[in-house]
Amino acid sequence: MLPFTTEVYFALFEDYNAAVWPAQIVAYGLGALALWLSLRPRAGGDRVVAAILAGFWLWTGLAYHVATFDEINVAAPVFGGLFAVQAVLLAWTGVVRGRLAFRFRPDVFGWAGFGLAAGALVLYPLLAWLAGHGWPEAALVGVAPSPTLLFAFGLLLGAEPRSPVHLLVIPVLWSLIWGAAAWFLPIPEDLTLPLAAVAATGLIVWKNRCAAAAAARNRYLHCEY
Repeated sequence: MLPFTTEVYFALFEDYNAAVWPAQIVAYGLGALALWLSLRPRAGGDRVVAAILAGFWLWTGLAYHVATFDEINVAAPVFGGLFAVQAVLLAWTGVVRGRLAFRFRPDVFGWAGFGLAAGALVLYPLLAWLAGHGWPEAALVGVAPSPTLLFAFGLLLGAEPRSPVHLLVIPVLWSLIWGAAAWFLPIPEDLTLPLAAVAATGLIVWKNRCAAAAAARNRYLHCEY
């Protein structure tokens, strides 16, 4: 059993949205910028995208989980800690070391990643509205966990040449935890999380294997030449 009801959860979300306004507008602007930079790469753009993702995870971990969600769930600080760790991993991998290159390619991986990222910005709040959870109860990219997770999966699908697997552990874990909670509450829009996690992870593993095979072929051809 969950320690809160659906009504209590969405009442908390309504208060949270009011408290952090207009952070939602800023987050959407940053999300649109990150998506645009993955479509139109610029010098230094990859670090900007990684910084935006890290900022989303840190804000959601501290402002939502630790400072708000802990009012109704004793596990919230643990969730907040996981989100903060994910923020550090993204910042270290993508900003400090520059090991993330976000690129849109017109292939199955690129289209799936674009669909997840754009869907998190547009389709997720639409699904929430259709389920009766429109503004001001809506969870939005950059300030709430679920759409932020979907957005991150989408951008990570476009990382080249490979998507770092260590950046998938916490998102997959959270998708399973909250997907189970969404089933019991219920929150229809959040039932997409486990499906998205499984699909994105499978595609990323496939993409990484293709990249590894291509690199091996190039090394072989180089040696033959």
